[in-house]
Amino acid sequence: MPKGYHDRVAFVDLSTGRIWYESYGEAFWRRFLGGRALSAYLLLKHVPKGADPLGPENALIIAPGILTGTPISGSGRNTVAAKSPLTGGYGDAEAGGFFGAEMKNAGLDALVVLGQAEEPVYLHVEGGEVALHPASHLWGKDPLEVETLLKAAHGPSIRVAQIGIAGENRVLTANVIHDLAHFAGRGGLGAVMGTKRLKAVSARARKDTRPTYHDPALLSTLARRMAGERMERAAGLVTMGTVGTVKPFNLRGVLPSHNFLDGFLEGAEALDGTSLDALGIRIGRDTCYACAIRCKQVVRIEGTGKYDVRPEYGGPEYEGLGALGSTCGVTDPYAVTKANTLCNQYGLDVIGVGVTIATAMEAVEKGYLDDEGLGLRFGNGDALIAAIEKLARREGRLGELLALGSRRLSEAIGHPELAMQVKGQEVPMHDPRYKRALGVGYAVSPTGADHNHNLHDTAFAKEGKALKELRFYGEDFAPLPPEDLSEAKIRMLWTKTRERGFVNSLVMCDFVPWTPEEWQEAIYATTGWRLSPKEMLEVGERTLQLTRLFNLREGIGPEEDRLPERFFHPFRKGSPEAYLDREAFQEGVRTYWRLAGWEKGSVDPGRLRALGLEEFTQAY
Repeated sequence: MPKGYHDRVAFVDLSTGRIWYESYGEAFWRRFLGGRALSAYLLLKHVPKGADPLGPENALIIAPGILTGTPISGSGRNTVAAKSPLTGGYGDAEAGGFFGAEMKNAGLDALVVLGQAEEPVYLHVEGGEVALHPASHLWGKDPLEVETLLKAAHGPSIRVAQIGIAGENRVLTANVIHDLAHFAGRGGLGAVMGTKRLKAVSARARKDTRPTYHDPALLSTLARRMAGERMERAAGLVTMGTVGTVKPFNLRGVLPSHNFLDGFLEGAEALDGTSLDALGIRIGRDTCYACAIRCKQVVRIEGTGKYDVRPEYGGPEYEGLGALGSTCGVTDPYAVTKANTLCNQYGLDVIGVGVTIATAMEAVEKGYLDDEGLGLRFGNGDALIAAIEKLARREGRLGELLALGSRRLSEAIGHPELAMQVKGQEVPMHDPRYKRALGVGYAVSPTGADHNHNLHDTAFAKEGKALKELRFYGEDFAPLPPEDLSEAKIRMLWTKTRERGFVNSLVMCDFVPWTPEEWQEAIYATTGWRLSPKEMLEVGERTLQLTRLFNLREGIGPEEDRLPERFFHPFRKGSPEAYLDREAFQEGVRTYWRLAGWEKGSVDPGRLRALGLEEFTQAY
């Protein structure tokens, strides 16, 4: 058995109740590591072409990585993957917290859920085994109550991944809740759990089911290194997390506002972390498994009545403040915090929900959509909250439309131009008119628009840590401004997206500032493998090629590698320099295709063979 692994993947068929386990061997694990690369492989193997994402043929995968559960900062993450009901293609998301580490240390390298149960069920992982339990008593209950009941049944130390009422109702922006306050947010994966009638997965680690490591002392050294250097390496995240970026983005005139029509919003500084602190809304910080950074927000609002929130469900990050706040034109921090907490409690992706509601707000203001008396207009915080309630419960025609996401909502009312989405997934809070290679990354992303496996141009505009680390992979990249879309910038993007695929297979947090050399150290300490920079990028490229194959097989071709028309026009209000040139963008996409071997509308079979993926040369 390879060090750092159990070589044990559990399969559960909910239609029959059958549970079995498969092993793959050391060579396999070295090629795929875990997380995203493993998930892409398993989905191609086990989801038939044309499967209904909300049908029994879809698979739900929970996959820790090789570093998940080790004692180093950033290792408390896992991938959740399935054929996305939001996009119809490959879908995955990561969650932090403690569940992924608990599942890995409970004796599994991954869990694959097939079929569909007749009645609600949950799964419990312990001792390297999976047990199937009835869950009718959990269906319809809030996550806090579900976790309390599961801890009463299996012990107070268990960790839980579950869906809220949005997942039960098959809302296409439903997420998977980890440990109440951490979320596998994108792609509608909570709806996949809901359609399988799988309410939750709980896990309990034991000493005898933890993997053995090649060099535990080196892992301990790395853990102490980050703990000792955290303020120097990650000072901004340690003190403020991501909520301190609202005001700077607004001052630059690039804060997504009014459904991306504007880059500046009067009063948006009220949503910044400094304002949340001054108002007493942000009461502390939380962390994930073994992590010294503590970047997660804890909030509480008491005494307001309608805006009161409890701290158990976590607090808003930048993406939530932007999507539910500025993108909807709402600047009331109490209303936005309440909206964020409702999303967390109901199991909803804050980006998908915020951008979908902003789409509806614009449609209502233009007379394209009946809001059923809700007052759904930009800036109306109470209407925002009411819309989330309707969306989660699929109440009325408006609730049904909102539950479908922005693309289907806008198509249903005959105005697809209003939806800020790529391949069906809503655009995050980083505008491609400002970060232009990131826009190319949105377009070519297998999951639809996503900022977490992408290049953020501003980090590479001057000499610094980001450029130094990208040069680790062998190319002498020079600083380039955010507006640059030259071939040199796209080569940066190609390298960065491969690196992100690798890191998302470890699975490691992007916010913990480890260097590539330290990732190498951590892998060696865990497994004894000395991965070269070339091998690291090959793991990442496997994620890109396999997910591209999956999408091509499902009819999502190169014509979907595009951005909404709105991004090729300047902001109504915002930075006049933020402008995306259409021809430069299209040339950037073509350059990325050439670098990836996708020029002919397919995946180059030679690339697949070079990556050891010969079995997929006829995948579509």
